[in-house]
Amino acid sequence: MKISELTTPALVVEATALDANLRTMADALPGGRLRPHVKAHKCTALATRQAALGSRAFTCATVKEMEGMAGAGLGDDLLLANEVVDARRLGALARAGARVTVAVDSDATIDAATRGGVAEVLIDVNVGLPRCGCAPEDAGRLAERARAAGLVVRGVMGYEGHIVGLEDRATRREMIEVSMGLLVRAHEDVGGDIISAGGTGTYDINRWATEIQAGSYALMDTAYAKLGLPFGHALSVLSTVISVSTDWMVADCGLKALGMDHGNPSVEGSEVWFCSDEHLTMAPGAPMRVGDRIRVLPAHIDPTVAYHAAMHIVDGDEVVDRWEVDLRGW
Repeated sequence: MKISELTTPALVVEATALDANLRTMADALPGGRLRPHVKAHKCTALATRQAALGSRAFTCATVKEMEGMAGAGLGDDLLLANEVVDARRLGALARAGARVTVAVDSDATIDAATRGGVAEVLIDVNVGLPRCGCAPEDAGRLAERARAAGLVVRGVMGYEGHIVGLEDRATRREMIEVSMGLLVRAHEDVGGDIISAGGTGTYDINRWATEIQAGSYALMDTAYAKLGLPFGHALSVLSTVISVSTDWMVADCGLKALGMDHGNPSVEGSEVWFCSDEHLTMAPGAPMRVGDRIRVLPAHIDPTVAYHAAMHIVDGDEVVDRWEVDLRGW
């Protein structure tokens, strides 16, 4: 199939750029130093590529991702880096042979893990992002509580999500030292072999974590591209120009095809004005006609991928493979 034969909007992934991104990260964080986060791509075929380069442990955001990864034979070491209050599906995965670890940050989530049949946990610590995670000074107590309940506490995790996207590298360095200082002190109270943290924006400056939970590096988006990282745009949304006027142009790629929480997408040679449900309106740039195809670069990879059922792997004008986005849902 040619790219021109795809129905738009469609996710397209440049095979060469994807391979370069995966190899660059594998070289920077070999083996167990990288625990790729599959929430960014939600695709077991892509995760298989990551595993082939040495990453056999993975991070997930949903129970569905955990189930899909185990079903694809990638269940050697799966971390659900999120709290759940019903862990029965995770317990079933563990009984079926997957290694399952879940994040806990309270007595209630420890109890849920115990009831659900999960044997291993990480104590999730708040390191500055106002989301999940216990107070650092409460981590030791929770670890004792978990062990008393019969759970194995593998260590701690803490996500510096308020830092990973900051454009100034010096600021990222300064803030991560404070953030990871909290996590290291919590780990001293908790014990275990794992300090899990990090993301694409801090993969090379987080020297405290034993493993880095990066995910967006594989496909990349325009938000992370502002950081000057050694990863190229592998994913774009192929779109078709459907209307051209004197003052603007419109393509068939709108809010239902793009994650917009990090701002407008980008189109080379044009200025994006706004997105509607099914439309992307641009200022006139390079001359275009109705029917022309354009590549739209999303500002945020994760929700963009989740809108689509498949990604098309391309080499030049050829579609060389089709990968299901098979980890969507909950």
